[in-house]
Amino acid sequence: MKKLLKALSVMGLSLGLLAACGTADDDAAEQQNQDDQTQGSGEEDEAGAENGEEATGELVELVVGASNVPHAEILEFAKPLLAEEGIDLDIVSFTDYVLPNEALAAHELDANYFQHIPYLNAQNEDHGYGFVNAGGIHIEPIGVYSQEYSSLEELPDGAEIIMSDSVADHGRILMMLEEQGLITLAEGAGIGASIDDIVENPHDFQFLARVEAALLPIAYENGEGDAVLINSNYALDAGLNPLEDAIALESGDQDNPYVNVIAVNAGDETDDRIVTLVNVLQSEEVKQFILDKYNGAVVPAE
Repeated sequence: MKKLLKALSVMGLSLGLLAACGTADDDAAEQQNQDDQTQGSGEEDEAGAENGEEATGELVELVVGASNVPHAEILEFAKPLLAEEGIDLDIVSFTDYVLPNEALAAHELDANYFQHIPYLNAQNEDHGYGFVNAGGIHIEPIGVYSQEYSSLEELPDGAEIIMSDSVADHGRILMMLEEQGLITLAEGAGIGASIDDIVENPHDFQFLARVEAALLPIAYENGEGDAVLINSNYALDAGLNPLEDAIALESGDQDNPYVNVIAVNAGDETDDRIVTLVNVLQSEEVKQFILDKYNGAVVPAE
């Protein structure tokens, strides 16, 4: 009897050990399975996040200041094209020529788009800005507007001609009037010409350079002077059609030095976002948009 109990006891102990081992093994296997599932889930989540980022195409912000017309309109057209390149374009509109450069110098903007090269150079010299031209986009031929006269030939002797107080624009205005045979400039005056460079003024025109460029359309609407020279962007913004309303229009030739550019702080011209912006704005799609929308009042640069 004692032998039987002893045998049963040994057998029970063995079964218990086997059961305990089985439970431990099962627990370990279950824990390993849970760990594997957790790790797998983490890897899947990480992969999903990466795929999600690729799928959503997270965009990089680019802040560009621009005049309302045509610059901001051109940028609005380019915005979806830039989104395809991974750039979220934030357009900040300005109505003058001073604040966009102040904002760029303060690094509140990544770039601005409103000025031509002579103005950019003058701003650098006058204010110590370190701006550079990242690429030319378009030309805005300047126009002569008059409430009373329908051609330059009709302007009377002694006519008052109102133009921008921006010295950077004087050369192009005077060169245009010289091309029309109305005045003669000193030899070599070129784009830096000023009123003092006029050597022949047979009609004794009176040049009044005292109106801010943005206010020139108002001067025209108010009938000030006999003729007003207005930059096309401000003319368009005021509802004027340079091709129909101007009595004379500056040449829009591609070699015009007054091409409007993307301006950035020195060193930023190699920023991938800026390079992409310029490439998109110089693309055939944007050039065609400019031609279709402005019908010659704004000319794409080459």
